[in-house]
Amino acid sequence: MAKSQQPIKDERKTIKIFDTTMRDGEQAPGNSMNIEEKLRIAKQLQKLNVDVIEAGFPIASDGDFEAVKKVAQMIKGPEIAGLCRSSEKDIDRAWEALKYAGEKGRIHTFIATSDIHMKYKLQMEPAKVLASAVKAVKRAASYTPNVEFSCEDAVRTRLPFLAEVVEAVIDAGATTVNIPDTVGYTIPFEYFNIIKYLKDNVPNIDKAVISVHCHNDLGLSVANSVAAIQAGAGQVECTINGIGERAGNCSLEEFVMILRTRRDILPFATNVVTEQLTPASRLLTTITGIAVQPNKAVVGANAFAHEAGIHQHGMLMEKTTYEIMTPESVGLLSSALVLGKHSGRHAFKKRLEELGHDLDDTKLNKAFDRFKELADLKKEVFDEDLDAIVSEESREEDHYKLEHITVTCGSFAVATATVQMEINGITVRTAELGDGPVDSAFKAIKKLTKSKAKLTQYNVGSITGGTDAQGEVTVRVSDGNHTVVGKGSSTDIIVASAKAYIHALNRLSYKQKRLTDAV
Repeated sequence: MAKSQQPIKDERKTIKIFDTTMRDGEQAPGNSMNIEEKLRIAKQLQKLNVDVIEAGFPIASDGDFEAVKKVAQMIKGPEIAGLCRSSEKDIDRAWEALKYAGEKGRIHTFIATSDIHMKYKLQMEPAKVLASAVKAVKRAASYTPNVEFSCEDAVRTRLPFLAEVVEAVIDAGATTVNIPDTVGYTIPFEYFNIIKYLKDNVPNIDKAVISVHCHNDLGLSVANSVAAIQAGAGQVECTINGIGERAGNCSLEEFVMILRTRRDILPFATNVVTEQLTPASRLLTTITGIAVQPNKAVVGANAFAHEAGIHQHGMLMEKTTYEIMTPESVGLLSSALVLGKHSGRHAFKKRLEELGHDLDDTKLNKAFDRFKELADLKKEVFDEDLDAIVSEESREEDHYKLEHITVTCGSFAVATATVQMEINGITVRTAELGDGPVDSAFKAIKKLTKSKAKLTQYNVGSITGGTDAQGEVTVRVSDGNHTVVGKGSSTDIIVASAKAYIHALNRLSYKQKRLTDAV
């Protein structure tokens, strides 16, 4: 009799995914989100099934506090983290927001440990830094056993001191220790050795999960994160589309798909539902107005596009000749529903849900009306058009709204724009001359809003092909130290420009108010 076959055990180590899109990602210029936008991102992260959502920095402002609190109240499944410095005031404020998540609330506290940071930023001796770290962790642990401690600028920290700090904070109650590459300085083999050093030289290291948080200043954040888990790290901190300070963070979608695609040599897995990666990417783009480059790995417009003849021939014969992962595996689903002017509300709603958009009834109705208007102008409405519609209809533009715009221009006429807006519920109107239709429109808007912001970038593109395509305009405006991005779309490029400029001014107003609240 043949011996019964025993099922083969999958010995893969599950790596925790700690998403910091709403904290580190939001800190980059132009990425500010209001509370409602953060909740939309959090709901998508719930669908992605990430392990931890870092929802914000509660002490930073009342807006950040409320965002963390609401995420903690509403999101089920992932742990909810809030960042705080190693001070009692920060830690107390963080827990005040996180307590609604119960045992899934995570206090994430930090202090810098590198010589350069201790000398110039903190102006503290190593012994005092160590004492501060321990005190902070003990304070956090008095609220919850779910405590993460980060050694800021860990990769430029002397290894013996780094090991000393890690051992001390674990003894104090930290259950996760983060070894971040704060300035994107390290390279894979060096980072591997840093993690291995801690594994070999911290006696109690097995009592905590090693986490890594890599920035992308040298384009190595994903590679460094892979090297870290090979050395023993159990959590990777990352963001959707890799957004974040300076050059950004480790890209969530790239890291996750590396583990899924290279299962042959990497004995690791994640709990992420990869089919939600593209919807997550598109939702973030919709909210921030910052698109990913076409050749972005996994979620870029060209990630699964093939133009060269030899590639196309290979794809027709066998897809795996040129595709190492399927479009479906990252959420690029081919839809059997063609949306046009005869499409109904149910088909429209279903497609929005597939794209990762979750709108309440009021916003869904507004978006559907806009869809019908666009469908009358276009033969077919594409996913990119739907993203643009949702982007505009889901905004909370408390201060400025465009009502009407009329522009006259030509080869022998001075461009004139007449703009009517609603500002704080009051209708105002003006006309301005300019050097072209866009310039005159922007001058009129600037006059009505009394804005002193400076336009620093203006880009025009087409959302889809064809002469009936929606034009998409992206602008960047600055006022002092504040920089934001605005986005607008319409089949009329002048209207799209006006929408983009007003969107940017609204985002700037929100950002200035949030920072004022924090003072």
